[in-house]
Amino acid sequence: MTPWLIPLAVLVGLLLGALGGGGAILTVPILTYLAHQAPSAATTGSLIVVGTSSLVGLVPRLRAGEVRVTEGLTFGLLGTAGALVGSRLSTQVPGPVLMTAFAALLLVVATLMWRRRSRGASAAAPPQPRRWPVRVAAATGVGLLTGFFGVGGGFVVVPALTLVLGLSMTTAVATSLLVIAINAASALASRAAGGLVVDWLVILPFALLTVVGTLLGAPLGRRVGQARLQSAFAVLLVLVAAVVATLNVPQLF
Repeated sequence: MTPWLIPLAVLVGLLLGALGGGGAILTVPILTYLAHQAPSAATTGSLIVVGTSSLVGLVPRLRAGEVRVTEGLTFGLLGTAGALVGSRLSTQVPGPVLMTAFAALLLVVATLMWRRRSRGASAAAPPQPRRWPVRVAAATGVGLLTGFFGVGGGFVVVPALTLVLGLSMTTAVATSLLVIAINAASALASRAAGGLVVDWLVILPFALLTVVGTLLGAPLGRRVGQARLQSAFAVLLVLVAAVVATLNVPQLF
């Protein structure tokens, strides 16, 4: 792995740890355009980075008693079908189409981050848990997103756990790491069936550095504040989306 990827890997971890989801979405464009990997390989490598970081970040949350294990396992397992389908679909889509769709996803995430920037864990009490059909639909959608784009989907998991399962924001952020780890493992299993294309010399050190950043990110988030971090991250995502779209949209025509 080239030296200039080191700070970027730590940055991804810092964002993941500080924001409780969404930060790892930068992994795919970093691996594609800076590590020069094909989109399919980048999304697979991203799943390894996301899954590893989520598992490690989950440990201190478990010790603090913030994770609702039963709800997290249930939501994650319900999303495995979506993760499997998303992984299969991703391998059938041409690179420019996949990355153009990814640019659109970045803009959606930026919008969600911007809207959430003024909300905190102390916001109004979460709604009552929804019925099982709603839970299954939400979990499947999150799994599909994870499998297709190779992202953790924490930016969707956290609101889903709050709105669908009725968890508080703090508990949802912690529990989302368990859901992300399950979805990432499911998506990787699907891709492994067709043969994994992974540059281990890049992905393994990238994942380890991201883990370090994840552990450092939680105290950073408490110190800086979620609102400021989400605002800055939203702006960064818009810039990255503009670059990705500029590089890929012309190839569609």
